[in-house]
Amino acid sequence: MKHIARKRFGQHFLTDQGVIEAIVSAIDPKAGQAMVEIGPGLAALTQPLVERLGRLTVIELDRDLALRLRTHPQLDVVESDVLKVDFAALAQAHAPQKLRVVGNLPYNISTPILFHLLDSAAVIEDQHFMLQKEVIDRMVAKPSTSDYSRLSVMLQWRYAMDNVLFVPPQSFDPPPRVDSAVVRMVPHPEPAPLDVKLYSELVQVAFSQRRKLLRHSLGRWLEARDFTGQFDLQRRAEEVPVSEYIALSQAVT
Repeated sequence: MKHIARKRFGQHFLTDQGVIEAIVSAIDPKAGQAMVEIGPGLAALTQPLVERLGRLTVIELDRDLALRLRTHPQLDVVESDVLKVDFAALAQAHAPQKLRVVGNLPYNISTPILFHLLDSAAVIEDQHFMLQKEVIDRMVAKPSTSDYSRLSVMLQWRYAMDNVLFVPPQSFDPPPRVDSAVVRMVPHPEPAPLDVKLYSELVQVAFSQRRKLLRHSLGRWLEARDFTGQFDLQRRAEEVPVSEYIALSQAVT
């Protein structure tokens, strides 16, 4: 029986065999590696992955799809909302191996998923995700470009990232209304030490009025914290490199 894509789950199923092979090639799975796939759907990526790995953990929210996936003897199925999954606990079962995480992420909640995974970056070897192309453009953006954003600054602190593959809408059923791409995210082995909650708040405030100079937003935030250090507030948020945001968050008490 054909599965009908559910809009509330943001389901778009990958069907282009050439694209599937290109993604699997970019991931380069090896037998015995600990891998988790988010949103396996109709198993387009799942099948070639598990053939190479031998065993694969999949996270699927859709009850009907989870039921189908459970018939596959080499899959460990976690039926759950990915935002509620404890990746550190999953990694514990495979220790000392780190997890490799892959998936065609639901576009409607892709950013919350990326932030959720930030908490578990220390136990993850790498991540390969299919996302809306414009989201990946923001993730890998350089300062002083229109795509440079809160997402760029938050993720580049923790990961080295590359846009590895363009995927057109006709590669899916049903086709999304946007272009897609695949990003590779490799956690930095020794990220700059910082208070993640403070860093997140600082970056959010900085980009809250991105068209205005930082003295209107971040300036007030720093003033409220009695910050007396040096930081040029006569710039817009998009002009400040990640390294300066990191240094500022380390200097703020």
